[in-house]
Amino acid sequence: MTVVTVKGPSPYDVHIAHTLTGALAQRVRESGARNVAIVHQRPLAAVARQIVQEVGSTVEFTLLDVPDAESGKTIEVLSGLWDSLGEAGFGRQDLVIGLGGGAATDLAGFAAATWMRGIRIIQVPTTLLAMVDAAVGGKTGINTAYGKNLVGAFHEPDAVFADLDRLHTLPEEELVAGSAELIKTGFIADPRILDLFREGADRHWEELVSRSVAVKAGVVGQDLKESGLREILNYGHTFGHAIERRENYAWRHGDAVAVGMMFVAHLAHNRGLIDADLLALHHEILDLVGLPTTYEGGVFDELYENMTRDKKNRDGRIRFVVLSSLGQCTRMEDATVEEMREAYAAISEGAQR
Repeated sequence: MTVVTVKGPSPYDVHIAHTLTGALAQRVRESGARNVAIVHQRPLAAVARQIVQEVGSTVEFTLLDVPDAESGKTIEVLSGLWDSLGEAGFGRQDLVIGLGGGAATDLAGFAAATWMRGIRIIQVPTTLLAMVDAAVGGKTGINTAYGKNLVGAFHEPDAVFADLDRLHTLPEEELVAGSAELIKTGFIADPRILDLFREGADRHWEELVSRSVAVKAGVVGQDLKESGLREILNYGHTFGHAIERRENYAWRHGDAVAVGMMFVAHLAHNRGLIDADLLALHHEILDLVGLPTTYEGGVFDELYENMTRDKKNRDGRIRFVVLSSLGQCTRMEDATVEEMREAYAAISEGAQR
């Protein structure tokens, strides 16, 4: 087992290993909670019941199934969770478990953050994306008609259990999409991650997940509320979120972030911040894994409008995280519309052929 400690205001451990149900059950029994709610996506009902069985009869469980993916991150679904917690008599000593992909852990975390102004949560991510991104770092939230995760709270978990056995149950496209967040951490901080993908991810999942979580833990331990340093974790996300919104969240997050990384790589290269080799490395690694590197042409104005609504913007300016070298980031706050259009043209060429 690999354990990565996330330091900060409320330190917690991320447990990364195969077959973690027993360790999770022990943590729940030791929590002292009388009531435990498992917020899970519907295909994971059997996993939720397995956790209940492993913990035993010392705890009263409430199983709360929610819709898959982004369709579950709505105020209506959240309100239903609040009602269920109230009906079951949840108090401040009680516990929520978020079981599922990133949407489920975001939703469960926000429910825990807002019930009685904050009760404990243990995150149990079941997708690669959730293991390295959504379940670690304390960001929780839901979507609105105006964008993704615009309503939320910072609420750190008591612990995270990333059971690598779950990766074997995922379709290939989920592993591919989830790999984008690992590749992101390779570009911004730990280039060894990129080497491991070259060697073959299937041989290195524990090291890949551990290294990626360690990058995020190092950042959020210093900057929980994204006042500065944490923004580097948004590499590729500004343009990626614009794609997601245009596609009404039908695109997988990792696919959108992959295209977003290509966009900012071109933006940085055109500015002279990175050389042609580092630009080419983006295409090489993303293509090797099977992630997209292009997007539909002719829709820049719509994507630009979406980018103007990004949460990281300041004083009406779109802010991009870009590389200055491999493993080193900076911010670009003065990109012109013409520069953005030029970077978009570079990544839309392949889509137009």
